[in-house]
Amino acid sequence: MSKILIVEDEEAIADLERDYLEMNEFSVTIRNDGVSGLEEAMKGNYDLIVLDLMLPGLDGFEVCKRIREEKNIPILMVSAKKDDIDKVRGLGLGADDYMTKPFSPNELVARVKAHLTRYERLVGAGVAKQENDIVEIRGIRIDKTARRVFINGEERAFTTKEFDLLTFLAEHPNRVFTKDELFREIWGMESIGDIATVTVHIKKIREKVEEDTAKPQYIETIWGVGYRFKI
Repeated sequence: MSKILIVEDEEAIADLERDYLEMNEFSVTIRNDGVSGLEEAMKGNYDLIVLDLMLPGLDGFEVCKRIREEKNIPILMVSAKKDDIDKVRGLGLGADDYMTKPFSPNELVARVKAHLTRYERLVGAGVAKQENDIVEIRGIRIDKTARRVFINGEERAFTTKEFDLLTFLAEHPNRVFTKDELFREIWGMESIGDIATVTVHIKKIREKVEEDTAKPQYIETIWGVGYRFKI
């Protein structure tokens, strides 16, 4: 049974999220402030964390940052704040997804299942190294088994979703993908109109692989369509 930690200061919302997750056979623990949530996340063996942004003690940004320094498990950030800047910041700190309140409990369950399925697939992969576990294109070297990326010989750190997105695009060069297609492929679910997540991750990837993000040499924006990895 997968273990989920909910860090949410609004008890009614936390209880509702727990009820729906438990109905889907998840084991759920709740913490109602940032300090105890961070402590529980660090000591507990959780498979996924549902993290509210506005928390007493420590806000969700700081909690996410500290968790990501130690653990690579999926973090699903939720907030009533709709501003793109908050989404950009949360995803930039390593959150895997960002849901804006109010949302349906069924959507939460669907996203939790999708992230867990994808994470379990990644953890279970790469037991034995194979030749096709290395992707090399014009100075970018991606080691899929070790999940490491080197740019002109220098290693760069990528979050889970940044790595997945870069690898997917690099393995399908010169093909244009819409944001909806990328969200479905990398996040394992329909975007439900929430495709800003893809835009944020592309921006973070470009900051790590491009010499000049204003003139990208690897990941092109095809205006009105989506993105393409050039070779």
